[in-house]
Amino acid sequence: MLEKEFYISTLITSELNGALDPAGNDELQNWKNSSPEHLEFYNRLIAKEYFLQEFQNFSQIETDHIWQLTSSGLKDSLNVKTTDVSVRRLKIWPRIVGLAATAAAFAICIYFFGGNRHANLSQIDYAKRYQYVKPGRSGATITLSSGKVIRLSDHQSGLVIGNSRLAYTDGSAVTADDGSNLKDETLTATTTKGQTYIFTLPDGTKVWLNADSKISFTQFFKHKTRKVFLEGEAYFEVAKDKLHPFIVASKNQQIEVLGTHFNVNSYKDEPGIATTLLEGSVKIKVGNGQKIIRPGEQAVNRLGIINVRKTDLASVLDWKNGDFYLNHVEFKTAMRKIARWYNMEVIYDASVPDNMQLGGWVSRNNQLSTVLKSIESAVSVTFRVEGRKIFVMR
Repeated sequence: MLEKEFYISTLITSELNGALDPAGNDELQNWKNSSPEHLEFYNRLIAKEYFLQEFQNFSQIETDHIWQLTSSGLKDSLNVKTTDVSVRRLKIWPRIVGLAATAAAFAICIYFFGGNRHANLSQIDYAKRYQYVKPGRSGATITLSSGKVIRLSDHQSGLVIGNSRLAYTDGSAVTADDGSNLKDETLTATTTKGQTYIFTLPDGTKVWLNADSKISFTQFFKHKTRKVFLEGEAYFEVAKDKLHPFIVASKNQQIEVLGTHFNVNSYKDEPGIATTLLEGSVKIKVGNGQKIIRPGEQAVNRLGIINVRKTDLASVLDWKNGDFYLNHVEFKTAMRKIARWYNMEVIYDASVPDNMQLGGWVSRNNQLSTVLKSIESAVSVTFRVEGRKIFVMR
């Protein structure tokens, strides 16, 4: 059976190379029409970008010595590293089909038909398509009052903002010339989608900044209050200072504390500003009104109306702890978290309801495919990923 499958693979690659004779074309057409799975496989394979993507996967298979020789020969012929394939795909495509039709046929046969010949093609394709979306990582920028933007290292996880210099948590300087050039100015720390970073402010307060978020503050807290401005989401561990209240301003509200731990979610695409308290107490001011919340409580500000409720802290702090905590979490709320971390856009089919809830948890360190599979096993939805978009269907 494998011999027949290999022969079909050679027909496909001969067609890709423009060298398929009429008899071979007839055989290939008969094979394509013999089952929907064959036709789906063929249609996906003839897409050049898909073929190159699969070639990159083939080169990572390390269980077969023959394939290693084939892969090595291909890469030597192309004079290109495997990781460079996606960058140079437009230039090297003709050379792949021209120099390596037999090798490619072997790879296609082994991968798609050999070890997986008892598997459903759609399952194989599902796993391969989704794994290219990697999780987010450490990263951020600092913008000075002058407009200068400093890109922070993604090999570090935190920044300490001192009186005259910026340094990473390991003590190394951020830039070579920042030792004494910083003045009393407003700094803005920003993360994009797929980034997170930890900042230690001049008073010792620690701020975990989630993806797609921004926090601004004066470098030196010289005034009666220590005030920061937040867009997005952040977790605060505020250094105690009874003489200088710590204030977080976001949208149309202010949060005032003396020293405590709390989380603020103020993303524009969320239905309200959610402030969640872990310890101490927090005073939330909106217009002329205010609310005080206590540990384990969450205050949600919707259009100036504050509602206080008990909440599951694990579902609020999951991002800080490196997880997606999904127990009793609304499906679309979870998808907004996922979209920010993987830098994706979510598009819903009209059949997807608003009232679904999830269960369980999954690590944010996983590739997107693992997260989506976990969700599919919990609710009646199907995902399709195309580029930076996740399509959701019932």
